[in-house]
Amino acid sequence: MTRIRGLLLCACAVLACAGAGAARAGLDVGVTEDAGKTGDGGVGFFSSLNDVGLKVNRISINWDPANPTTIPAQDEIASWLPQAQLAGTRIIFAVSPADARGLTASPGAPVQFASFMTLLATAFPTVKDYVIGNEPNQPRFWLPQFSDAGKPLAAAQYLPVLAASYDALKAVDPTINVIGLGLSPRGNDQPLAKSNRSRSPVRFLHDLGVAYRASHRTKPLMDELAFHPYPQASQGPPSVRYAWPTAGLANLDRIKQAVWDAFNGTAQPTFAEPGKSALKPLLFDLDEVGWQVAPLPAVASLYTGVETAGTKLVSEQDQAAYYVDTVKLAECDPGVRMLSFFHLVDETDLNRWQSGLERADGSHRPSYDAVKQTIAQSHGTCQTTPVSWRHTTGVVLPVAAWGNLTKPQPLKRSRWSFSAGAGEEAAFRAGIFKAGPSKAVLGKRLANGRPKPLLASRGTIEVGSRLVYFPSRRLKPGLYVYAIRMSATMNSQRASVLVSRPFRVGARR
Repeated sequence: MTRIRGLLLCACAVLACAGAGAARAGLDVGVTEDAGKTGDGGVGFFSSLNDVGLKVNRISINWDPANPTTIPAQDEIASWLPQAQLAGTRIIFAVSPADARGLTASPGAPVQFASFMTLLATAFPTVKDYVIGNEPNQPRFWLPQFSDAGKPLAAAQYLPVLAASYDALKAVDPTINVIGLGLSPRGNDQPLAKSNRSRSPVRFLHDLGVAYRASHRTKPLMDELAFHPYPQASQGPPSVRYAWPTAGLANLDRIKQAVWDAFNGTAQPTFAEPGKSALKPLLFDLDEVGWQVAPLPAVASLYTGVETAGTKLVSEQDQAAYYVDTVKLAECDPGVRMLSFFHLVDETDLNRWQSGLERADGSHRPSYDAVKQTIAQSHGTCQTTPVSWRHTTGVVLPVAAWGNLTKPQPLKRSRWSFSAGAGEEAAFRAGIFKAGPSKAVLGKRLANGRPKPLLASRGTIEVGSRLVYFPSRRLKPGLYVYAIRMSATMNSQRASVLVSRPFRVGARR
């Protein structure tokens, strides 16, 4: 089993880095920040963005179902949007309800929300990018996540909100980019957990695909997919991969595969693949990412409150290095259109986020100049080998360790078994067969159960490895093989068959 874990880790590293492809136009780097809403109309804020080379500013707009036609701070937005235009900064509106139940408490809420999209797009015609919702796979932003019986609900409830918003915005201006989801990279998939009953991003995408197909919608849901590749609590550099079914910056291939599983063959585009033409493939907007830093003693008095328990803080020097690595990783993925750091300036409440390029007093962290220098050198283009991604039609990283099959096996063992593993959750059927049939034939037999293997086993492989057991039974002397068919639980059409070398049972005559 240790050998299988090692194989999985090595294969993951190869999958993350392999491939070459044509680099796309330069990556847009920006910030997710509302600090531009200042008394000077955002002049100082946009000046800072220009100095670093940041081209995007994603701002939040909270929809209030009690006042569904009121645009919060409308005059304030109108005053600084011209400054953004003068600075050449692309503004993204991220629109979500102020309350986690804002879109689920009333059956009419999705329609009202879509009408609000129409109102926004009409009021601010220069804004061409809209993120619909925020982390609907997290209970802080979307409730309920599960029914009382433990059935996941959030994705199916989010679907009509995204669909209605897409239609409303495209009716105002077909060139508007509708950006879906704003997925959190985490989720425990535990409907009965004591806290944070949430849905992992891979499973949420699966749920959304099921709901979309059941709706028989013939139009897309989104032009781009927003994803928040925040580091894990104990994570160091952005190259660290998350465990399935969560995902981070180094696991964008996992999200691409989940989107393919959910939407392939429908009107919703998936991510582009080498050798495949797509009129307008889906793109990533990585619109929230950041590493938190402890305030320096000289400015500590500007911060209030207490840091959230369990938060891992990094040094300012490490933050700078991680931000440079983040830009370089995003630059080399043609599927990424935009990357935004959360924030430009620290929030002063320690219970919030201190991940800015600037400290609370406006002074520059090392990350400010590091990001500035990186953008100036690369102009958002990949400086190494671009990532190339292609969907898989089999299970991710299927492996098996059959044990020592070189020696004749006894006619009856206390338990026949071997180890199997995968890089994702998979259902399996396994069997012991007489040697002779091809791998393809054995795969069909395992899928159909006809004819049945001499000994059979079935179950689920969690990520990693497990022992596959068979009943204790006497086998006649002869040559046999182990075979296992794994099918991905996120897409049962993706299957892989592994067959052992022939092994002998009983002494040779």
